[in-house]
Amino acid sequence: MSVKDFNVLVCDRKDVKQFIEKWHYSKSINGIMSSYCFKLMNNNEIIGGMIFGKLGMANAWKKYAENAEDVIELRRLCCIDDTPKNTESFFIGACLRWLKKNTKLKIVVSYADPEYGHSGIIYQASNFTMIGKTSPGKVIIWNDKKYHDKAIRTKYKGELKPFARRLKNAIESGQARYVKTNGKNIYIFKLKR
Repeated sequence: MSVKDFNVLVCDRKDVKQFIEKWHYSKSINGIMSSYCFKLMNNNEIIGGMIFGKLGMANAWKKYAENAEDVIELRRLCCIDDTPKNTESFFIGACLRWLKKNTKLKIVVSYADPEYGHSGIIYQASNFTMIGKTSPGKVIIWNDKKYHDKAIRTKYKGELKPFARRLKNAIESGQARYVKTNGKNIYIFKLKR
């Protein structure tokens, strides 16, 4: 297997959903808006998935650009474990070149979460610039799994989603608890100057 044999293809969300839910540390794409999805292929086998979408926090785009349409977040990135060195940076580079050529976007933002062992080395290798850290936050621990604290507020048509209700009940009953976390590392990549 060699990076030069790989193909990067634009795809639909459904084409990478199962792959990302298997290989990404979060095991989920629930709650993320997807504007552009890509898959990394080796022959006819998917070996990587990536999703870009609107920033997860409302109005966060104001920190990075003059208009919401100028900024996008790299929301999910993962590859199978058994890939050659530089696979992730090859994949990111191809996707950034596609975005630069085919969109009017100016800035890509991504976050590396040290709570999950991610410092952002892959972003540094892909010429992103670390510009700081987010504020400390908190996660919910339930059944030995971590959930973002936003999970308890996830709604559909004005009602809490069933999982959010179960999580809320687990907190109220003491089965789940909040744990403070350090901030995430913030990285940006300028597509257009």
